[in-house]
Amino acid sequence: MSSAFQFCPRCATALIPREQGGFVRHSCPNQACGYVHWDNPTPVVAAVVEHDGAIVLARNALWPTRFFGLITGFLERNEDPAEAVLREVNEELGLQAHSPSFIGHYTFERMNQLIIAYHVIGEGEIVLNEELSEFKRIAPASARYWPAATGLALRDWLLAQGHDPQPMELPTRS
Repeated sequence: MSSAFQFCPRCATALIPREQGGFVRHSCPNQACGYVHWDNPTPVVAAVVEHDGAIVLARNALWPTRFFGLITGFLERNEDPAEAVLREVNEELGLQAHSPSFIGHYTFERMNQLIIAYHVIGEGEIVLNEELSEFKRIAPASARYWPAATGLALRDWLLAQGHDPQPMELPTRS
């Protein structure tokens, strides 16, 4: 349990670990309250964006200078994941994306996220929003993947296209 969430949001009693359904869940010992912190993962969409035959990778303004990744964003309430990925590509890259095809879903344990990944075709001129500081274009045949979460989605898409992608070392945080 994260130190940021130690007390019941309903009655302020300290939460305690209890096993429920094979998982340890933090719950309120106050029987009148009964609160359980389920700690379910947050759904996030990710896009392998193909633009003019290349894959577009972008760097978030808060990331280390050597790290680039897929376009990602949170799924909104009642939003279809395929529509969400098109929205995110438009918001972050300024591209009109179409033809979303599901690649797979992947866990990102460090952030407690469920990544729902798609391949999309992007059209237009790339114009980054304020979240992104730069982008690069990679030929699919030379793309390397990072061995975690969205990198595994890129790997799986590259394999499905007949490529033999190799893993890259994750850069150290600066």
